[in-house]
Amino acid sequence: MAAGVPPDALGRRVSCGTDYGTVRYVGSVSRTAGIWLGVEWDDPQRGKHDGSYEGTQYFKCRHPKGGSFIRPNKANFGVDFLTAVKDRYGLSDQQDVQYGTGNAVVFGTKTVEFVGMDSVAEQQRQVQLNKLVDISVRECAVSHAGQEEEISRTCANMRHINLSKNLISSWETVIAIASQVQNLETLNVSENKMRFPSTSTFISSGFSNLKILALNQTEITWTEVLLCAQGWPVLEELYLSSNNITVLERPDAVLRTLKLLDLSDNQLLDGNQLHLIAQLPRLEQLILRNTGISSIHFPDAGFGCKTKMFPSLKRLAINDNKISQWSSINELDKLLSLRALQCNNNPFMDTEKNPETLIQLIIAKISQLEVLNNCEILPAERRGAELDYRKIFGKDWLEAGGHWNPEKNKPSEEFLAAHPRYPALCLKYGAPEEGELKGRQPLTLKNQLLTLTIKCPEKPEQKPVEKKLPESMTIQKVKGLLYRLLKIPGSELKLSYESSKLEGKEVELDNDLKPLQFYSIESGDCVLVRW
Repeated sequence: MAAGVPPDALGRRVSCGTDYGTVRYVGSVSRTAGIWLGVEWDDPQRGKHDGSYEGTQYFKCRHPKGGSFIRPNKANFGVDFLTAVKDRYGLSDQQDVQYGTGNAVVFGTKTVEFVGMDSVAEQQRQVQLNKLVDISVRECAVSHAGQEEEISRTCANMRHINLSKNLISSWETVIAIASQVQNLETLNVSENKMRFPSTSTFISSGFSNLKILALNQTEITWTEVLLCAQGWPVLEELYLSSNNITVLERPDAVLRTLKLLDLSDNQLLDGNQLHLIAQLPRLEQLILRNTGISSIHFPDAGFGCKTKMFPSLKRLAINDNKISQWSSINELDKLLSLRALQCNNNPFMDTEKNPETLIQLIIAKISQLEVLNNCEILPAERRGAELDYRKIFGKDWLEAGGHWNPEKNKPSEEFLAAHPRYPALCLKYGAPEEGELKGRQPLTLKNQLLTLTIKCPEKPEQKPVEKKLPESMTIQKVKGLLYRLLKIPGSELKLSYESSKLEGKEVELDNDLKPLQFYSIESGDCVLVRW
């Protein structure tokens, strides 16, 4: 092997300036002198070819222009972990230790207790390294663990390590570092394209206390996750974003303690892949943002029943997907523990032009939801949403076989599939009365916008705001809007309005189900909010 080229260079991660790549070839190239490194670059725009030169294929690339040859002296093969730590925290042999006042010493930007004023510089560095608990060596070109047991002797108290975007080439390197950190709780090795074991290997004790692990952009597969997970006995949070994971498998006696799983930016084959991870007993948060799923279905439970899948799931993120049918939102009501949902940027949301109505539909369809798209759902808002839903689809319910008389109430399977919560809402609020069943009023020119001033007379610190609202908007929907607009805590709102035509008199807006036009409100009037 040529001077400056490590004996294990093939397959190693390297950097060249700000570019990262993987060595795919080491050797000579025809009609040139000396040794070359064939590198497949992470950013194909850095490359020039597919690994071939003058008709000879020296290595292969996934991208037709993702590779190039560089001289070994241009490649940075990285440093060991401890060297990176000393450099990052100003504790290397080349850097001076700056003394603070009293019993403190400043290392770079870190101020820690000073021990032994008479100690030599090396002892001082050793003491301060042992005090480090939270260490970040992101983008410090870490490529290997270093001498055996050196980390455990020097940094015995580390608990949280950020190793993201370095030059780590294999999971074995991560194990070699972690196995020397007795109480490691948090580890981030994202943005390191590395090799993972493909078969069951020796289970390291280095992760015996690990609670949080980030493996975003590491090219790990789900099969490799399950193999490595045998060494993560108490893991609670696992981040696997942007790994090209398409297929899931059922975890077998692993990940039993997992509370959070992030699979965002992986294009899953279909929504049914989720069934394979549905029995994780403690999973409370599942992040599926931009995973390409178009539907969600829990086949083990019928209308109005709860699924046995995801028994502990409280928070679900399905934003930026391809869900086009409201039936998938209906399915989410089957989740026993669901309390928070993020679902923005899905095609089903384009079926309703009025954003307030859209929010109300989701709230009404999922009975236990407390937070929607990061906004708290207040009790009054839920009540209004459910009453509106019951009224809006009342005609459909009657036409499908619904009836006020329980003995004659036999809505069709088709209606129940589209509105599985409707029977529960009738039990909760009573069947809708005939006078309520006017159906949804389309947004036309007749539904003119009213320009209203919103004031809080008992809260002078709250500045008046101007809003344009459809005259067909119900008082309940106005209240829901005001809860979010004014960030009002969970208390009952009381609305009234003043008009120049009423000579200073207030008219109470006392019926949540009536539209604004019922009260003869006009543009320029002032809505008064009290709580």
